[in-house]
Amino acid sequence: MPLRALIVEDEPLAARRLADMLARQPDPVQVLGTAEAVSQAVQLLEAGPAPDVLFLDIHLADGLSFEIFEQTEVRCPVIFTTAYDQYALQAFKVNSVDYLLKPIDEEELTAALRKLRARLPATASAPAFDPALLAQLVQQMQQAPPAASYKTQFVVRVGEHLKVVPLDQIAYFFSLEKATFLQTAEGRKFVVDYTMDQLETLLDPRRFFRLNRAYLAQQSAIQDIIHYTNSRLQTVLKPVAPDAQVLVSREKVNVFKSWLDR
Repeated sequence: MPLRALIVEDEPLAARRLADMLARQPDPVQVLGTAEAVSQAVQLLEAGPAPDVLFLDIHLADGLSFEIFEQTEVRCPVIFTTAYDQYALQAFKVNSVDYLLKPIDEEELTAALRKLRARLPATASAPAFDPALLAQLVQQMQQAPPAASYKTQFVVRVGEHLKVVPLDQIAYFFSLEKATFLQTAEGRKFVVDYTMDQLETLLDPRRFFRLNRAYLAQQSAIQDIIHYTNSRLQTVLKPVAPDAQVLVSREKVNVFKSWLDR
């Protein structure tokens, strides 16, 4: 019988990429379903069928993923998918927990699945997860120094020349008409050869936040935050953004508030 997996990831492109990689494995993995939020993940876990492995992102649309373990019992092994560095994640090697760093490497995924299959019979009676322990580990990750893999500068093209833009000079990134732009604090913009999803994994999440599908801003560039509706927030960016209104995605409002109130 093939392994059965549940993917919990709030970026549809990342979830689809992982599902495609699982389908290409030497022993393909059956994806039972995907969820973008804690509430959706709990519903899928309780509805069944039970997965053999849970691929779990850290930050979800409506909170942190360890909240899943507070709301329902998880008996299967978990593989966290995250952009945090290896040092900060050593403590996750408990309770059949493993991790893969984003962007996920296909060979590393294969190795993780091979290790999972080798120990799967022993995990059937694995103890329940300790939500308090997981909360402590996530807090430890958030306080850890930035991973060495986070970008500190970008190289952009200016005519026939190349220009290095340090991270401190970047206000935000935005997508427009199928292109991705880097906006500097001085008001200049440059095309970059990255998608917004790629940028989200390459930038320190303590400094940059994905406001919506089109904007990823450094905290220093967020000049004002306005209640747009009862459940929506509008941000005012500096320099002024191309869009008249830069709204925080509805499902990210609570996460955004927590990010600001660290």
